[in-house]
Amino acid sequence: HGEGCYQCDPDTFSALEQGGQIVLRYAKNPNGSLGDVAGLSNAKGNVLGLMPHPERACDPLLGGIDGRQLLQNLGS
Repeated sequence: HGEGCYQCDPDTFSALEQGGQIVLRYAKNPNGSLGDVAGLSNAKGNVLGLMPHPERACDPLLGGIDGRQLLQNLGS
């Protein structure tokens, strides 16, 4: 991958979709990520791999607070 641009072979992508492991997708794909993938989980669903950086969007002084909700919900 590069800059969050997720890529994999078609069989892997199909298995991830069928397994419900694609847990986050870009609303506006900024980088060409296959299937708009922004986050994946493992098969058990207890590990998350996240391509965007929500911690960079948690303070108005840094340009926005869009990432705050995602980080707050992780503890729920």
